[in-house]
Amino acid sequence: MPTRLSVNVNKIAVLRNSRGGTEPGVLTAARTAVAAGAEGITVHPRPDLRHIRPDDVYALADAGLGVELNIEGNPFAPANDRYPGLLALVERVRPAQVTLVPDADGQITSDHGFDLAADAPRLAPLIAAFRDLGARVSLFVDPDAANLHLAAALGAERIELYTGPYAEAFAAGRVEEGLAPLRRTAERAAALGLGVNAGHDLNQQNLRTLKLALPGLLEVSIGHALIGEALYDGLATTVGCYLALLAD
Repeated sequence: MPTRLSVNVNKIAVLRNSRGGTEPGVLTAARTAVAAGAEGITVHPRPDLRHIRPDDVYALADAGLGVELNIEGNPFAPANDRYPGLLALVERVRPAQVTLVPDADGQITSDHGFDLAADAPRLAPLIAAFRDLGARVSLFVDPDAANLHLAAALGAERIELYTGPYAEAFAAGRVEEGLAPLRRTAERAAALGLGVNAGHDLNQQNLRTLKLALPGLLEVSIGHALIGEALYDGLATTVGCYLALLAD
């Protein structure tokens, strides 16, 4: 089955913020990726506004890009005077999907999934609230995540597999070691009626192997490697390369 590519444009915002001003443009990059065939755009706003800001999220939602908008974020992170909180953002822009990620404010990037048993009491009402706003809810989980049944019981519709360990194993030549826990988790998710997404450290070297190992994979969100490769080859060309790797 086809696997959708959602392009994460956070790194465009990092470049813009490093200089100030408006360039490179997040919305321009998103439009370029969509014109090249990307089926979604992903953003991960954080309370410290280190890259994507709320105004970027609003602009992307208002632009009518014609593809799914996926907003990632920590649902437990409190609002501040510049960041309204994840629930308020989702209420304002009504994305197709919200991916809940347990990243702390100081983390450079997401590097672990939820402890579903410990986090269930706080997640349950939030998942219900996001779904009431019309968003599909995906939970970020580790390979071989414990208590995966709780994701379905809490009302999530998908999981996103954290693929960082797989990418490390792939680079070290231990491909099956990296794939096996992802395959097991995807099979368990399917048995529970959960859709499967994946993301983190995926690139043109390791993506095709992952795609073939997980035939039910619905979506990958890729930003860091894709934007880095686009510096050399161009964004439209790079998106096309990723789409080719995901083709059946």
